[in-house]
Amino acid sequence: MLTLGLTGGVASGKSLAAKFFAELGAVVLDADRAGHEVFSEPEVRDVLVDRWGPEIVTPSGEVNRAAVAKQVFGDSGVSRTERKFLEDLLHPRIRAKLEAERSRHAAQGIRVFILDAPLLLESGWESACDGVVFVDAPKGFRQSRAAARGWSVEQFAQREMAQWPIERKRERSDWVISNAGTFEDLREQVREFWQAQVSPRILAESE
Repeated sequence: MLTLGLTGGVASGKSLAAKFFAELGAVVLDADRAGHEVFSEPEVRDVLVDRWGPEIVTPSGEVNRAAVAKQVFGDSGVSRTERKFLEDLLHPRIRAKLEAERSRHAAQGIRVFILDAPLLLESGWESACDGVVFVDAPKGFRQSRAAARGWSVEQFAQREMAQWPIERKRERSDWVISNAGTFEDLREQVREFWQAQVSPRILAESE
C-alpha cells in the first residue's frame, strides 16, 4: 500500500492533481470534504457556537463556514489563537475519518492513496504518508485561480500567510510536479510521475 501526500501553495492545483491521480487508480483522501462532514457533527457545531455565538449557524442549523473563516481570517489578519482553537477541534476528527476511509478501501484491495490536505505539512500529516508531492505553480497563476474562486487579493494573502512559506514546503517534499500550464499539461505530469514512481512500487509489492 502506498500513500502520497499532496502539498503546494494556495490555489496551486492540488485538488486537480489529485483528480488526475484518481484517474490512474488511486483513491483520494480529501481532507476538505472530511472537514465539511466534521462541521456537520452536532458536537462540533455546539463547541463553535459556544466559542463564537449563534451567528455562525445558518437558519437551517448548519455551520456557516464563511462565518467561521471570518473569525480566523479577520480584517486585521489571521488570529493565531482562533486558528489554533479551530485546528485543535477539527484536525483529530478529520484525520480519524481519513484513516478509517483508507482502511476501508485497503480492505477492498486499493493499493494507492492520495492525501489531499491543505495543511498537510503544517499539521504533521506527512507522518501518515510514504512520501510528499509538491504541486508547483507560479504565484500569478495561483492568484488568478484564487480570484476565480471569488477571493480578493487580501484574502489570498491572508491564507498564504497562514501556511508555511512555499520554499519550506518544497524543501520538505520528496517530489515536485509542475502546474504552470494547461490542465492537460498537469495530467501528463501526473501520468509521468505515476509511471516513474508509483507503478514500480506497486509491481514490487506484488512480487
